[in-house]
Amino acid sequence: MYVGTLSFDLLLGDVRSLKEKRSVIRPIVAELHRKYAVSVAEVGDQDLYRRARIGLAVVSGNAGHLIDVMDRCERLVAARPEVELLSVRRRLHGDDD
Repeated sequence: MYVGTLSFDLLLGDVRSLKEKRSVIRPIVAELHRKYAVSVAEVGDQDLYRRARIGLAVVSGNAGHLIDVMDRCERLVAARPEVELLSVRRRLHGDDD
């Protein structure tokens, strides 16, 4: 079994309040969950309205499938015009870890 985690550090565009931030972040989190069946949530910078940290985890029996899903998730977030992807942290854990 393989477990992969991603952490996205995002800069939000024209956002002036935490309410506006939620209206940007929630659809991204929902789309990742719906399209790729990953566990995903906002995991940091909740008190900053122009920054967000989204974390996700995925489990698979196949390392190739796991990497493919993580790549797709990263491309989805990077393609969103309302956010700038500042950094991505990726971790893979296998049975040997």
